[in-house]
Amino acid sequence: MDAQGRGRADNIDPADQWVLNPNTGEYELRLTPSTPQSAVPGPRRATAQNRSVAAPERETVPRGPGPEVPAPRRRRGVPEEPPGRRGRRPVKKKAKGKKILMWTGGSLAFVLVAVSAAGYLYIKHLNDNITSVSDDGASTGGFSKGKAINLLVIGTDKRTGAGNEGYGDAGSVGHADTTILLHVSKDRSNATALSIPRDLITDVPDCQTAQSDGTTKVIPGTTSVRFNTSLGQDGRTASCTVRTVTELTGIQPDDFMVADFNAVKTLTDAVGGVEVCLAKNIDDSDSHLKLSKGTHNLSGEQALAFVRTRHSVGFGGDLSRITLQQQFLSALMRKLKSNSTLTNPTKMLKLAEAGTKALTVDDNLDSISKLKDLGLELGKLNPKNLTFTTVPVVDNPAEKTPVTVVLNNTTAPQVFSLIKSDTSFTAVKQQAAKEKAAVAARLKGTKSAASAVRVRILNGGAVAGSAQETLTWLQNDEGVLKSENAGNAPAALAKTTLEYAPDQADQARRLAAIMGLSGSAMKPGKSVQNSQGLPAMTLTLGKDFKGAGVPLTSTAGSTPEGVQKSTADKVECAK
Repeated sequence: MDAQGRGRADNIDPADQWVLNPNTGEYELRLTPSTPQSAVPGPRRATAQNRSVAAPERETVPRGPGPEVPAPRRRRGVPEEPPGRRGRRPVKKKAKGKKILMWTGGSLAFVLVAVSAAGYLYIKHLNDNITSVSDDGASTGGFSKGKAINLLVIGTDKRTGAGNEGYGDAGSVGHADTTILLHVSKDRSNATALSIPRDLITDVPDCQTAQSDGTTKVIPGTTSVRFNTSLGQDGRTASCTVRTVTELTGIQPDDFMVADFNAVKTLTDAVGGVEVCLAKNIDDSDSHLKLSKGTHNLSGEQALAFVRTRHSVGFGGDLSRITLQQQFLSALMRKLKSNSTLTNPTKMLKLAEAGTKALTVDDNLDSISKLKDLGLELGKLNPKNLTFTTVPVVDNPAEKTPVTVVLNNTTAPQVFSLIKSDTSFTAVKQQAAKEKAAVAARLKGTKSAASAVRVRILNGGAVAGSAQETLTWLQNDEGVLKSENAGNAPAALAKTTLEYAPDQADQARRLAAIMGLSGSAMKPGKSVQNSQGLPAMTLTLGKDFKGAGVPLTSTAGSTPEGVQKSTADKVECAK
């Protein structure tokens, strides 16, 4: 396709050639007045003698700002509609929300996914912009609708691109400088963006990597090395980082994306800058960032300097920079979600240009169509339910003056488990309302005496011996004498449940109060017979059971104590 066909002739920005027609709600190509189209060539120019037989002038239809657009010609032989006759139905305007993705945010690269989906305006052009690389079998093979999504976003420190040579090591092979594992829940109601510190000491596994000649090579793994060496070092590609994340967290990414320094600069330029807040003055000679306390609108080089700075914020290390980057990405998401961006076709097209040029994706996301499908799934998420957090770590005890970190073996496994179990890090209103309704309906009402409660206890995934422990506690401490140990349940359960018949509701409410069960744990159903042939409820202890006497009230939305977290809708100032 030539330059004119791609919208690049005479340095014309393709984004400026598409305008929104207010009469139809559709985008239309408008050629700039500075490049008028030549008339259709003919054997001779019209003269006074032949003007009488020239084709009649075409009517024009006002289209809002910009030059008038000719009305469509009536086909020959087709009579005009007679006066009073009903014409064609007006074209129904499409909802703006269907034209422009409503979700763009959390991380540079997954923001780029969302804006890239707007590229249906000129698909071929944007497809040509996209760079894809093999996932080397490291991912699940791509995200799926109706399932939770795990997307690995990698920001490299590679110094390619104009003006980037001056940052740090100009010859960097491109390590995993910023890595975020984005988990989007199955029901799309919430998401967690988990930052992985670049200086985390971990093991990098063997990695099968596609070579330029079409062959594959296994790059040997290394133990007890910085996480950021999972990319670039020894020829490792992004698929090696995917394998490292899988081994580290137990979570296998569905897809991955890689963005370089230029992604920050071009994206912030496209949206007209991102507003950030500083709780103090910043003067960092390494990142070349010098800003006063207060609010600033940053773009281009300044925006890149902001996300790279670390010596002037927090404790001056990589963990402080991660917090700063999370604040920046939250602000970027809010800007992209604002009406000033979503309703501006020029900005949206510039975002599509910037996104597809700065983005490298795995071969499961190698087209605008696939990126659009992913963007539409991400678009269902509300920013207030996107939580930013960081892998829990502690200073490396092997170093006298710690410069690296290691996993916090107490809290890190809990964080990974929450993500794997698709549990939200923040209370989602819809879930809270549902739980509240369940509690109100099932726990409200009269309660029988403890001595009237008849229940069978099954172990459905709790620690061995839990059923007997609970039985002893209920009989000796709580007066539930009509209880018995019924052994193991047919199948393991993630959560403890209490099943009861309608006429046992008062017994169920009493036992729920004793056990500390939530309304969601109470399952109206039918009773069963106990060993004496009498109707009884069934209490099944699930994997969440922590021991006799420990309340089991639902803790959905909670995170381990001490784990840092923030949501994308909150404005936070860098300290």
